[in-house]
Amino acid sequence: MGRVGSCFDNAAAEAFFSSLEWEVLSRNDFDTIAEAKGTVLDWCYGFYNHDRRHSTIGMVSPIDYENAAAAGPEAA
Repeated sequence: MGRVGSCFDNAAAEAFFSSLEWEVLSRNDFDTIAEAKGTVLDWCYGFYNHDRRHSTIGMVSPIDYENAAAAGPEAA
């Protein structure tokens, strides 16, 4: 077991998969594996990274956070 904030802490992964299960998998019925893959990928790249607000990064989407960080402090 690692301490909080250590590289062995998997809380971020657990939170991601919890969101995936709750928001996508429990609300859809899939006929094929390809359909499931497409829905999960669309959720990950379309909603989770671009639209969903994350509380740990100041209620912005990961893409917006990365773009602001890349622009540097002078852009803020």
